[in-house]
Amino acid sequence: MTQDVLTDEALNTTYLIGGILAVVVVFAIAFFIIKKIGKDPKNVLPINLAGRIRIPLLIFLLSLFLKVCLFQDVFSNAELIDLVKHASTIGIIISFTWFLIVFLKVFKERLLKKYDFNTDNNLKARKVYTQFTILENIVIFILIILAIGISLMSFESIREVGLSLLTSAGIAGIIVGLAAQKAIGTLLAGIQIAITQPIRLQDAVIVEGEWGWIEEITLTYVVVKVWDKRRLVVPSTYFIENTFQNWTRKSADIMGTVFLYTDYNVSFDAIRAELTRLLEGSPLWDKQVNVLQVTDATEKSVQIRILVSAKDSPTAWDLRVYIREKLIDFIHQNYPQSLPRTRVELPQQDQNPSESVSPKPKDPSAEKE
Repeated sequence: MTQDVLTDEALNTTYLIGGILAVVVVFAIAFFIIKKIGKDPKNVLPINLAGRIRIPLLIFLLSLFLKVCLFQDVFSNAELIDLVKHASTIGIIISFTWFLIVFLKVFKERLLKKYDFNTDNNLKARKVYTQFTILENIVIFILIILAIGISLMSFESIREVGLSLLTSAGIAGIIVGLAAQKAIGTLLAGIQIAITQPIRLQDAVIVEGEWGWIEEITLTYVVVKVWDKRRLVVPSTYFIENTFQNWTRKSADIMGTVFLYTDYNVSFDAIRAELTRLLEGSPLWDKQVNVLQVTDATEKSVQIRILVSAKDSPTAWDLRVYIREKLIDFIHQNYPQSLPRTRVELPQQDQNPSESVSPKPKDPSAEKE
């Protein structure tokens, strides 16, 4: 009897070692084939697919091998059997979820290759990128929640607890709903942004008085890249509940504003001619808008507003800086008397100072002498 038990254990050990070696061989062959197929640009599979599915593929093969071991009664210990059963089930669920997420990302990358972000008019591309980025996050979130739920339901104790709590699900749902009101509202705001698109990736916006560009949009927050490389992390609900400025809502091109303050005796025609010369010689200008207007006059100076246009917001920023610098230099060199100044006038006296002084009284003693 003891000899039979030892023989069975030896066979089981041999079976496990042989199975692990078979898993390693199958994994190596599958990884090599997928990598080989990915090297051909004509194939649908991307080049880096093999590296992205390496871990879930290994988890899937090991879990499948453990399932086969359970069917072959390789394990004799009841606790070990229960552990292997749950581990293999969870491993298959995780690997399948991982596969779906990877193929979802591959599908998104293939689809978005048709749209180029670097074109002058990239409104369509930004719209599609925004929609698919947010929808991808939604699908991944749902897949992970389903995977966690199915994994937990594989445990009998947790399943029984769940069934016993169904009677109080109504009250629990109300409590959880009130507690997670803000979280649910943020998720719904992210979905609403994907559908209505008040903002898109690379939009030029002004949020909380800060000028920047939409760098990232998730289900719960939006990252705004400020011009000085700072990042504003704003909740998704902000763009649904608050007013903000979107300068590239309808198109990628944008107008830039430059304000100058000069004295009254400046030559506006000369500045206007210099502005035209600078714009025509700059590759930053898109040859659409070239306007110079006097928009205000105070007791100290006049305000000159210059409107220029560029193909996108970063280019418009560079163009504004360039025009401001060159025009200030032009005024300083050619019209230095026209720089802003403060005048003070002193009133002149009508009488001669010598005449206004009273004569000195005569000395009485001098007259006697």
